[in-house]
Amino acid sequence: MSDIIPIKEPAWLREFKAFIMRGNVIDLAVGIVIGAAFTAIVTSLVEDLINPIVGLLIGGIDFSNLFIVLSGERRPSLEATRDGGAAVLAIGSFINAIIKFLIVAMAVFWLIKAISKLRTTLDMQEAAKAPPGPTPTEALLAEIRDELKARPKV
Repeated sequence: MSDIIPIKEPAWLREFKAFIMRGNVIDLAVGIVIGAAFTAIVTSLVEDLINPIVGLLIGGIDFSNLFIVLSGERRPSLEATRDGGAAVLAIGSFINAIIKFLIVAMAVFWLIKAISKLRTTLDMQEAAKAPPGPTPTEALLAEIRDELKARPKV
């Protein structure tokens, strides 16, 4: 019969488990997943809706395909030029990234603004539920009452 050697769980592993199970870490993980999905929506918004409109306004140029060739042969598209080994400045891609960032930043701004308003509303409701404290007159009358009770009776 073989003896089983007990293995003690390292302290760092217990701390790590406690850290992972905290609510903040789980909230962060959910936020990252939702953020990734939101990024796909923003990418589609910029590339499929905004860029064609901007391209139309600036003369029919394919905005996402706006680039400058530094060295090498220019081809019909950014992807083809890069595949040909040319060094390029992808100005359209950079502008796309800026537009995406601004959209995400605006969405986060409005989300935080809505949460702050909701939090303020909830705080106001909690304050309304709490019993009001005594008015200054009531506090003074209570002091006088306590003073009279403390006097020795004659």
